[in-house]
Amino acid sequence: METPYPNPISPSQTRVGWIGIGVMGAAMAGRLLSAGYSLTIYARTPSKAFPLTSRGAHFVDSPRGVAERSDVVFTMVGHPSDVRSVVLDEGGVLSGLKPGGVVVDTTSSHPGLAREIFAAARERVCWAVDSPVSGGDIGARDGKLAILAGGDGGVVEWLSPLFELMGKVTYMGGPGCGQSSKIANQIVVGANLLGLSEGLVFAEWAGLNVRQFMNAIRGGAAGSKVMELFGERMIEKDFKPGGFAEYMVKDLGMGVDVVEGGEDEKVAVLPGAALGKQLFSAMVANGKGTLGTQGLISVIDRSMAGTRSPLGTFCLEEEC
Repeated sequence: METPYPNPISPSQTRVGWIGIGVMGAAMAGRLLSAGYSLTIYARTPSKAFPLTSRGAHFVDSPRGVAERSDVVFTMVGHPSDVRSVVLDEGGVLSGLKPGGVVVDTTSSHPGLAREIFAAARERVCWAVDSPVSGGDIGARDGKLAILAGGDGGVVEWLSPLFELMGKVTYMGGPGCGQSSKIANQIVVGANLLGLSEGLVFAEWAGLNVRQFMNAIRGGAAGSKVMELFGERMIEKDFKPGGFAEYMVKDLGMGVDVVEGGEDEKVAVLPGAALGKQLFSAMVANGKGTLGTQGLISVIDRSMAGTRSPLGTFCLEEEC
């Protein structure tokens, strides 16, 4: 019988590893620590590890070191190139993971790469699950993330005790399906962020009390999770990142540019996602790529600068 999968998961028996402890990763890993799991972590910037090591996590100096000390390894890094580096490269997770071990990538990454990792893991008698998440920093902190899982259904079910600490998992299908679901999710989120941004900017332009306007519509058809998460932040010009704007460029780009292999290669035609990517790219071009995605409202605000109504309500002070 392979070990650790399918032996039951429990805090007393299952060793967990975590790679990538930024805004999202640190909050998600922290919830596992709070539940009593032994946690081994790695980050390219060791100073980021202190909040977790001060609570009992063990820091090591490589992804392989994490894998050698873990039964399940989670990754939450920035880009597909980072995923490839920490999982597949020499010294990566799969070089140190024991048979029956599982690598769980929660990064928003490419479906094709997820399938490649799954195949590489099976060659080593290990397992891989692609399970990107949605819900931002608040969802990560409160354990209310939407977790979109692809891979083997039995392995995803086996991981439930860990996923339940972070949010609600839904099995989306085979390898890569989690990542495809996240791309679709980001297309919806991007459109919602654009609509909310334009609605708030227009309300200000029309002379309305913007907060009163938002509270009036949040219970109707215009209300959304995006509004609940980001509406107040937009009004307060709080652009601290739960998810970076530059990552939205990556995610929407994978939707607009992704080509699925096969005899009939195809690319999705998504005019709304293409526009969203262009607008988020404007944030990056202006040096604002590490702001939160709610900073999109500053791009819309600047586009109104030539209208008859003075705005500047939602842009950063140096831009107004």
